Amino acid sequence: MRVQAVMAGLVSAVVGYASSFTVVLAGLRAVGATPGQAASGLLALCCGIGAAALFLGLRYRMPISIAWSTPGAALLVATGPVPGGFPAAVGAFIVCAGLIVLAGLSPWPARAIAAIPRPIAGAMLAGVILSLCTAPVRAVVDIPLLAVPVVLTWAVLQRYLRKWAVPGALVVAIIAIAVHGPGTGLSGAALRPAVELTTPTLNPSVVVSIAIPLFLVTMAAQNVPGMAVMATYGYTPPLRPVLVATGLASAAAAPFGGHAVNLAAITAALTAGPDTHPDPGRRWIATVALGAGQLTLGLGAGLAMALVLLSPPVLVTAVAGLALLSALGSSLASAVTEPEGREAAVVTFVVTASGMTILSIGAAFWGLVAGGLTALLLHRPLEQQSSSTAEAGTERPEGRVAAMSADQPS
Repeated sequence: MRVQAVMAGLVSAVVGYASSFTVVLAGLRAVGATPGQAASGLLALCCGIGAAALFLGLRYRMPISIAWSTPGAALLVATGPVPGGFPAAVGAFIVCAGLIVLAGLSPWPARAIAAIPRPIAGAMLAGVILSLCTAPVRAVVDIPLLAVPVVLTWAVLQRYLRKWAVPGALVVAIIAIAVHGPGTGLSGAALRPAVELTTPTLNPSVVVSIAIPLFLVTMAAQNVPGMAVMATYGYTPPLRPVLVATGLASAAAAPFGGHAVNLAAITAALTAGPDTHPDPGRRWIATVALGAGQLTLGLGAGLAMALVLLSPPVLVTAVAGLALLSALGSSLASAVTEPEGREAAVVTFVVTASGMTILSIGAAFWGLVAGGLTALLLHRPLEQQSSSTAEAGTERPEGRVAAMSADQPS
């Protein structure tokens, strides 16, 4: 049975890594990282995940899965080049890590996150990842010989073996690169893991463009859902110590290029579910195995970067987009399912997806601002709401309670 838990942890590490390392590398490169700095960032994130998972698993004897912030990496892609280059981005990573630690030490940051309406938070995330999710379509049009087999593989595995859909598509993409890529292949690539230290700089506009939205999407799209997934399997991890641990791991990884470490939201089910071990009290072994697996996978960061460099950029982005399609669907559902606040969510989505930059501040921040202002503008006075509710009779409150209950984790 212990072997079963170890295998579940290793599978979770491989699936998490293969499903989204292209997003991470694309994000780091988008904000100015060189290939060496991006590979160093990937290695640093793997080490941060490994250290946090090992500590939390051994300390609390729970399957507390840790991952990098995939939505955060997508945010970096959407943000693009920033004033001050990659050193300024690294400074923003450190500020974000400090905010995560602060959220663990004090309850008010978490309350502030909770105060953001769910439709607006979901719309911001959807706007951030939209451009990546359209990449598979662009790739099929631009490089059909390479992209069509990748997309077909993803579709077939999505139907029959869902958790392996993106890793399978990645394998097909690697084969396509090997067959159709440059004849020199990996001969000139730096395959050994290398650590590159980047001296951070603080740029106020970059802090607003990256640090604050990165903190928001990491909390709202990773840490909060991660806790909900754990709750569905009967676990209640201590959130504040988890935030402190992941925040410190993020701070340690940032100078080497890592953007954020957090609770796993998607792969958490692979380690916390009954398939991991029949005894819930022994499933923490899978988390320890996940940590060890991530440390090992980090050694391949140089190879991962080399494969990305050999690939047409649109193909790399296409694989990343396939990995984020489910996140786009859930974000859009969160944004528009409830009629109340739908207009503000749509405004948030449109502004964020526009990719505009004002005062050197990226679209994710302005999307939140626009959505918040729209919500305030369209918000009816309390007396009007009470009157409308009274006219609707008793059915509306019951429906509202049902809707609120449906939003709670089971």
